[in-house]
Amino acid sequence: MDAEFDIGIIGGGPAGSTAASYLAKAGLKVAVFEAETFPREHVGESLVPATTPVLIETGAMPKVEAANFPKKFGAAWTSAEDRNIDHNGFRGLTHDFRAAEILFNERDQDGVDRDYTFHVDRGKFDQILLQHAESLGAKVFHGIRIGKVDFDGEMPVLEAKIGSKSVDIPVRMVVDASGRQTRLGNQLKFKVPDPIFNQYAVHSWFDNFDRKALAVNKDQADYIFIHFLPVTDTWVWQIPITDTITSIGVVSQKKRFQEFAGDREKFFWDTVASRPELLDALKNSDQVRPFKTEGDYSYGMSQIAGDNFVLIGDAARFVDPIFSSGVSVALNSARLACKDIIAAAEAGDFKKERFGTYERKLRKGVSNWYEFIQIYYRLNILFTAFVQDDRYRLDVLKMLQGDVYDDEEPKALAAMREIVKAVEDDPTHLWHPYLGSLKAPSAKPQF
Repeated sequence: MDAEFDIGIIGGGPAGSTAASYLAKAGLKVAVFEAETFPREHVGESLVPATTPVLIETGAMPKVEAANFPKKFGAAWTSAEDRNIDHNGFRGLTHDFRAAEILFNERDQDGVDRDYTFHVDRGKFDQILLQHAESLGAKVFHGIRIGKVDFDGEMPVLEAKIGSKSVDIPVRMVVDASGRQTRLGNQLKFKVPDPIFNQYAVHSWFDNFDRKALAVNKDQADYIFIHFLPVTDTWVWQIPITDTITSIGVVSQKKRFQEFAGDREKFFWDTVASRPELLDALKNSDQVRPFKTEGDYSYGMSQIAGDNFVLIGDAARFVDPIFSSGVSVALNSARLACKDIIAAAEAGDFKKERFGTYERKLRKGVSNWYEFIQIYYRLNILFTAFVQDDRYRLDVLKMLQGDVYDDEEPKALAAMREIVKAVEDDPTHLWHPYLGSLKAPSAKPQF
């Protein structure tokens, strides 16, 4: 049997299209199989600077710049907490715990040549990346769903479904970039529910929303904002999409959403009402899309590479979207995997061992993200102390930039871990009432 393509990629989102660009540039015969027709709506609309080197390397950056997406220079947090919380030895807390903000250009980052990244309409952004891969020579097939992959023969065979018909497509190697559909993860039974995070999100777009309504520094209204709510483990994202349209999403624990019996509108508005100034700003704007939900979205995989396959992006791992890590992990997992794939193709050997570097680096990076997010939720509004204190600020920024793939653990993680333990172990601690409820289990979660 002869392979029709060197690499068959399942899914044309940011992970799949980026992998297709790298592999096509390397001269490999690549096919992308995308079940949907682009453009299509998608959540995950704010990028981090770690995406910049990948967009430059693949050559997609000029097209992304030409789309005139809003530039993202930093991030900001707000809370409704107006009580005088003890600073507990932290310094620089000019906003107490009510607010914090950070600029991406406060720290240099390898491969990043500009002081901003982007907020994006994912329908347009994802289409740009997929069309770019096609311009480099990748074959893109829309409306084709991959049912299963047969690994029993001399090479993988993709079952491509076109309506009611099915066609077998032999390839030398498979890249699963199917996102939260986790095509191979489900087929090969690698998928593991996350032991900590079980979030649910309800989100929409609003026109003429006053982005300054909750901002302490009104000049930073076009940052991404994370608004803490006085509801346990619950927050709101605020992301500019155009000059006037803003994406607003409420994220909480799934068990809380279930209390609303699936009524997404009631869940959204009742939850937002816990911050009256946010509710007022939303009521004075125009909702331009129906509410959409995202659930069951934190999981890991017991294995992300094997003979003739790798998993990348959300098909490999997805955690809570608090730090806009989704597209960054998608692009960087594609970058890391493609280095190993190209070397494997040159050697004519696609055995699992060939993808060890990818597996190690991605596990390390996502492990850093994972612990950062888990500690962040436990700290709750106390996280703003680490953002404002100059002893931790740049190290926190390193993680917020998505710069998490080296071998050294970020120092701020150790400091956060120590603070959380000290506060948890002392019920009389002045910070104890402000901790979030999420706790890490005794067993370390699988990747």
